[in-house]
Amino acid sequence: MAAEPVNVNEFRELARRALPKMYYDFYSGGAEDQYTLKENEEAFGKIIILPRILRDVSGIDLSTTVLGYNISMPVMIAPTGMHKLANPAGEIATAKAASACKTIMVLSSASTCTLEEVAACCNAVRFFQLYVYKRRDISAKLVQRAENNGYKAIVLTADSPRLGRREADIKNKLVVPQPKNLEGLLSTKSVSDGGSGLEALARGTLDPSFCWEDIRWLKSITNLPILIKGVLTHEDAIKALEVGVAGIIVSNHGARQLDYSPATISVLEEVVHAVGGKVPVFLDGGVRRGTDIFKAVALGAQAVLVGRPVLYGLAAKGEYGVRQVLEMLMDELELTMALSGCSSVKEITRSHVRTKHEQLLSML
Repeated sequence: MAAEPVNVNEFRELARRALPKMYYDFYSGGAEDQYTLKENEEAFGKIIILPRILRDVSGIDLSTTVLGYNISMPVMIAPTGMHKLANPAGEIATAKAASACKTIMVLSSASTCTLEEVAACCNAVRFFQLYVYKRRDISAKLVQRAENNGYKAIVLTADSPRLGRREADIKNKLVVPQPKNLEGLLSTKSVSDGGSGLEALARGTLDPSFCWEDIRWLKSITNLPILIKGVLTHEDAIKALEVGVAGIIVSNHGARQLDYSPATISVLEEVVHAVGGKVPVFLDGGVRRGTDIFKAVALGAQAVLVGRPVLYGLAAKGEYGVRQVLEMLMDELELTMALSGCSSVKEITRSHVRTKHEQLLSML
């Protein structure tokens, strides 16, 4: 009998054993040479933690707020597609785990359960992730359904005018199920050239003309706050402020879009400085440890979003596996805070970390 996992990383091997190769590769893979995929995780290793000693850490409060909603820890579930490829219960299992752990799940447009099914399965704060399709009326209907079903924010994925080149999916000739949220709205039958069915689907449906000026249209069709996901630069952070978004998610799409784009933790502070506290900034990408969460918060993130580990937990053990992943991250963050002298998330400051650049400067 295999040993129980003791950290989030060990769920990856359990998922690999549980899943068909095509689906494991789909979840785990990145774009092209997968440089950014490696860097998303490895860049955290270039930041050290500077603990404070002899502080009263007899009680640790991990809670924080996101857009005014209280959550148990600065960790949310990132939007990831097609959870039924990992487990028959799909996004419903993931949502129940998020509810049990008192955090927010961002439901993907590409989910294999409808947004109505997920809304009905449990009482939890949920956000809805949106792709903008060539037929804008389809995107508008999805936004209206999300609002009508109690979703609290729209997370606009802004880095996907086209799909990144995911070579494992091309080799495997990836076959994907019909996105449940699009049934009856949009034909998702697409002609593949023998490669990735997902790429063919994206090519036929996503709107590559969507730009900053179109945020005005999105704001006109909903009363929900809009978070923009995919910001990696100072310039785009300022543009996001100008168009009036409610928050920014620093993300490179799990390294699945443009290879050799920066690791998200390496540009987080640049975006935070550009925003200047006007809206919250969140980090998505490469978070695998409680120490990673601590570093992101120290560099200015309100919270982090976790994607692949959730899918690995779901593939290995269903809803219980997702709960284990979230609880492991919570336990590790609590320990990191205790050993760093922080009794609450608010006490985690920039002075608690030193980046690689700062380490080099200190040696001069």
